[in-house]
Amino acid sequence: MRPALTITPLFNDSSQQILDLILPIQQIEFNVPITLEGQPDLLNVEAFYHQTGGGFWGAKSNDELVGTIAMIATGHQACAVRKMFVKKEYRGKEMGTAELLLNTLLNDCRAKGITDVYLSTVDMLKAAHRFYERNGFERRKSEEMPAYFPRMTPDNVYYHLHLSA
Repeated sequence: MRPALTITPLFNDSSQQILDLILPIQQIEFNVPITLEGQPDLLNVEAFYHQTGGGFWGAKSNDELVGTIAMIATGHQACAVRKMFVKKEYRGKEMGTAELLLNTLLNDCRAKGITDVYLSTVDMLKAAHRFYERNGFERRKSEEMPAYFPRMTPDNVYYHLHLSA
C-alpha cells in the first residue's frame, strides 16, 4: 500500500533534514566517496537552487522527509537534475515516491519552458539507471553532454531527456 506522501519545496530551514536523509544514503548505503564539504549546496538550497531559477523538493510522509530531488537551471532551456534520493523503505515502483518527485520536477520544467533535462549518477546505482530509463531518459557518453552541464565528482553515468513542448 502506498503511503500518503506530500511533495513540497524545501528551503534552508530544512537543511538538517536534507543532510540526515542524503548523507547516510550516499556514504553508508552506497559507499559513494563524497562528503558534506563536497556538497556545499546542501547547506544553502535557496542560493544554489531556488534563487537561480531551479528548485529543491522533498517527499514527506507525515513530517518525515523520505525523498528529495533538485534542479539547477542551466540556461539554454535546459536543467540538471540533482539530489534524487529516496529513503530505502519508500523506494520501488509500488511506493511511487521517486515517480512523484520526478514528475514534480518535470512539471516545473514545462512551466519554465525547459525542454532538455540532463543528469548524472554513479555506475553502482543500477536501480536508479533503470528508473531513469523507464522514465524516458537516454544514456549519454560524457563527451555528449553539453559544456554548460555542471559536472559532479564522482558521477560517471550520464542521461538526457527531451521534453516535448
